[in-house]
Amino acid sequence: MDEIQKNLLEQVAGLHEMPAGAYNIRANGQSVERSTTAHIDIVTKNDKQGIDIVIKPGTKKESVHIPVVLSQSGLTEMVYNDFYVGDDCDVTIVAGCGIHNSGDSDSRHDGIHAFYIGKNSHVKYVEKHYGSGDGSGGRIMNPETRVEVGENSFMEMETVQIKGVDSTKRLTSARLADGARIIVTEKLMTHGNQTAETSFHVELDGAGSSANIISRSVARDDSRQVFYSRINGNNRCKGHSECDGIIMDRARISAVPEITAADLDAELIHEAAIGKIAGDQITKLMTLGLTEEEAEAQIVNGFLK
Repeated sequence: MDEIQKNLLEQVAGLHEMPAGAYNIRANGQSVERSTTAHIDIVTKNDKQGIDIVIKPGTKKESVHIPVVLSQSGLTEMVYNDFYVGDDCDVTIVAGCGIHNSGDSDSRHDGIHAFYIGKNSHVKYVEKHYGSGDGSGGRIMNPETRVEVGENSFMEMETVQIKGVDSTKRLTSARLADGARIIVTEKLMTHGNQTAETSFHVELDGAGSSANIISRSVARDDSRQVFYSRINGNNRCKGHSECDGIIMDRARISAVPEITAADLDAELIHEAAIGKIAGDQITKLMTLGLTEEEAEAQIVNGFLK
């Protein structure tokens, strides 16, 4: 891998070198490095681009890294990655995509990640998106995540996009069994003429299931953001959706939450708040010696932390 690809890998997966545990590194449409363990197998699909990640029952305190980097202008790809997590597991999965585009043609990565999680398991999933390069071609990413959470299992998702992605449509859907839980934390910043659309759809089918969807976003310059969330309570369950946005300059943010209860014991809440940075916050930081721009940056960084 060249220095540009290594920098992208560091940005989206925090990797300075090949990680311990299982991993599959993809660069410019090809798998370039792969490692498996006694408990985690990675198999190339035969019918389409992508991999199957098989995590054996009882696997504890292991990790899987599957980042993607693109440094070739004009490259477009679609990949399908399926995760099969056995019962009684505790694993961390780190994904993400980085695109460096110095050319005039759009570079685009679309991916569908499907999770099939067994019983009594804990899965932490981290996905980061990052763009760089001074070309006029776009950096486009459209990730889709589909999750089936088994009985008494817990799925944590952290999604981050704070720089360089010109256009993105992010779709996350989940179906939860009895006692299953999911927590999703999204951090998003757009600038320039960038556009971002995120959509969450959760079906709380199981008794005692719960979902907590939290989005923090900042829109600057002339960028546009749309946030959709839909939670259906189909049993005794708890669901919560929260969208907090900071709007700056000439940007635009829309939040469209929806909750539907189909059971007497479904407890569902949605919250949405969009506004500018309070003037007294900036003034207070400026009294400590910061410029107005530095004060804004401090507030934004703290909000997205």
